[in-house]
Amino acid sequence: MVSQSNAFYDRLGVKRIINAASWITVYGGSIMPPAVVEAMEEASRWFIDLHELNQKAGEVIARLTGAEAGLVTAGSAAGMVLEAAACMAGSDPAKAWQLPDTTGMKNEIVIHRAHRVNYDHNFRAAGATLVEIGDSSSTREWELDAAINDSTAAVAYIFGPRPSGALPLPNVVEIAHARDVPVIVDAAAMLPPPENLTRYLQQGADMVSFSGGKGVMGPQSTGILAGRADLIEAAYANSAPNSEAVGRAAKVCKEEIAGLITALEMFVDTDFEAVQAGWRAKCAHVAERLDGIPGLRVELLEAEPETEDAWSNFARARIGFTRDWTGQSRDRVIQMLEDGEPGIRVNSPSFEQTINICPVNLRDGEEEIVAKRLMEILAP
Repeated sequence: MVSQSNAFYDRLGVKRIINAASWITVYGGSIMPPAVVEAMEEASRWFIDLHELNQKAGEVIARLTGAEAGLVTAGSAAGMVLEAAACMAGSDPAKAWQLPDTTGMKNEIVIHRAHRVNYDHNFRAAGATLVEIGDSSSTREWELDAAINDSTAAVAYIFGPRPSGALPLPNVVEIAHARDVPVIVDAAAMLPPPENLTRYLQQGADMVSFSGGKGVMGPQSTGILAGRADLIEAAYANSAPNSEAVGRAAKVCKEEIAGLITALEMFVDTDFEAVQAGWRAKCAHVAERLDGIPGLRVELLEAEPETEDAWSNFARARIGFTRDWTGQSRDRVIQMLEDGEPGIRVNSPSFEQTINICPVNLRDGEEEIVAKRLMEILAP
């Protein structure tokens, strides 16, 4: 078990928690490996030219993603802002200065209705107008083709939500490229598996944005943008440290760049089969402890990264409540977990009455604490 002592959090009176909810930003993202922290500390000792550092870091990203070019961003959300800005303003300094006013520019971004999530406002923050196609369950190719016009700056594709409601990415690329329109991808939570670093670019995407925290385990405030050289150049023209750019608010410091690049290099060398096995074992422990409690349906869900659903990239223990359940309500159980010592956070989708134990941020021994606490609350 990791020591519960921390002078900084203790001094501020901040309660530490066990994170069984996955790589959630509001719970701190992920724990950076010591080598990442050391790289950040070392980078803090010197002054450098940030343009040169961004260029060299971008070369590493390009090499590891198979892209023409890369850029460290202030998180995947900032990457989405820069994707939109790059496609609308390009590298034109006058247009970059004008954003988010897009008068006289191509400013429409086509997006599947099934991909409308609370992060798509990052495209709108750059000044884009979103044009929906399809419905929540299906989209037809002619709908995409019909939505593209002289004002279309890009077609957006977001991985994570309802994958069955959208056209496959290769189909989107084929239709968009036939009309000379770039395809921009948000794949914030799609790492691991590491194959996804190159998958979407190989499928023809023009730019892809990933989180640099989460599964990469770099600073949670960083992201990875990879893609066509001209579009990455345009993204940088619309980004910090350029003071006239719409992306100036999303600054990445030298220490964060050092941390992200170190984490990314470690990420591609990680044995994820072993990591996945460890995650599954933690979930199996929880599921086995709770198995047989009347009124509960406890399942060990296997990892299914081939579904391209962010929540299926790792094994989970899922607790459902049947009609025979007579104990505390799901929401009350969640509150009791949060109020305990230590507090425990779990994944609890609003669209289903379940509790999911996501193992990716459970440190060794914490699965035992989670199981014990759940037994105390749920067992008759």
